[in-house]
Amino acid sequence: MPFGLTEPLFVPEYWFPPSLFNLAEKTGFDIESLIFSFAIGGIGTILYNLIFKRDHTIMNDADRKDKRHKLHNYILFVPIIMFIIMVLFTSLNHIYCGIIGLFSGGLATIYCRPDLKGKVFVGGILFTILYFIYFGSILVFYPQYVELYWNFKNLTRILVLGIPLEELMFAFTFGMFWSGLYEHLYWRKLIKSKKNN
Repeated sequence: MPFGLTEPLFVPEYWFPPSLFNLAEKTGFDIESLIFSFAIGGIGTILYNLIFKRDHTIMNDADRKDKRHKLHNYILFVPIIMFIIMVLFTSLNHIYCGIIGLFSGGLATIYCRPDLKGKVFVGGILFTILYFIYFGSILVFYPQYVELYWNFKNLTRILVLGIPLEELMFAFTFGMFWSGLYEHLYWRKLIKSKKNN
């Protein structure tokens, strides 16, 4: 849900969506972004485990003392730090700063937790597929949606079956970072689910 609070950084530089009570235009914030962020956060967290039938177990102390984990707390903040650096020191559209931040966060997770490498990359792919289906379903009913609300003069203007490339890049990097965040944050390892044995 915190991602929803970043909406003023993207309106109207990246897009200018319709919103309840015209809040996005008036304030930069909107209710829909909070709901959307809450939903994708939940989905991004469980998608891999649901499809591949994985559960969690607590990491043992020996694993936690690995030298890679000395930077554990700092590595969790890599996406935010990278985003801020990119916003302050480049002229990139904030969507690209977010994509770079999330990608960096995914790579930092892999550095700290190599056991999550598969989940990080596959999580990115799975979330991109889901996001593609979700976004594509909007375009079926509202074909002009992208044309009307995305600020193409600031973007690559590359569309993949009508979906802006930036949306798919965001989906992949979000899926990368978010899919392994729970395990990384709470010192959990993946195991095969006992429910399916």
